[in-house]
Amino acid sequence: MIDLYTWPTPNGHKIHIMLEETGTPYKVHPVAIGKGEQFAPDFLKISPNNKMPAMVDPEGPDGRPISLFESGAMLIYLAEKTGRFLPEDPAGRYTTLAWLMWQMGGIGPFLGQAHHFLQYAQEDVSYAKDRYRNEAKRLYGVADRRLAESRFLAGDEITIADFACWPWMRRPWRQGIEREDYPNYLRWFEEIDARPAVQRAVQVLAEQQSSGPMTAEERENLFGAKQYARR
Repeated sequence: MIDLYTWPTPNGHKIHIMLEETGTPYKVHPVAIGKGEQFAPDFLKISPNNKMPAMVDPEGPDGRPISLFESGAMLIYLAEKTGRFLPEDPAGRYTTLAWLMWQMGGIGPFLGQAHHFLQYAQEDVSYAKDRYRNEAKRLYGVADRRLAESRFLAGDEITIADFACWPWMRRPWRQGIEREDYPNYLRWFEEIDARPAVQRAVQVLAEQQSSGPMTAEERENLFGAKQYARR
């Protein structure tokens, strides 16, 4: 059974989706990032970058335990372990990996910044808002063009690339996006949203999400100096 250290964020949901879609047994270990649990020494042994998700597979390669951090690496590992959602043919495999890397290098970082400056930043930094809102629009445009010619990002079959991107593109209005402006994205989003495994995945730890204003402690743990302390 996979030991999954996670929280209900887009990066966490990537792995929840993969585990639910493959039917891989897993045990959830909450990492309450607003409380600073990502800085705990025991967690840092698994995730030295103090980010979640991370996981431990007691039945890793050659039957020996392995711990992994970085959600993209975890998706590739689980795809290879289960033989699902990563094509075996070289062209399909590298196309999938290209779109996965697009998420890791573009969708995640830039939509995250758009989300931060539009929703959480205490200062009204118009330059940052415009920069990241515009980049979000560009990235949604890239996806929309691709999905005009392909059912899913890497082709006609759903892959780990879709599982990586979908959670980040789940609430576009929080990134300054009007989702109706991207009809091919919207078709793709709704098809994935209807999958039972995806619906189960987004409920993982959902009851622990805070619905109220961010506290001073949460803001410090997520955005303050504690985030950058050398460990």
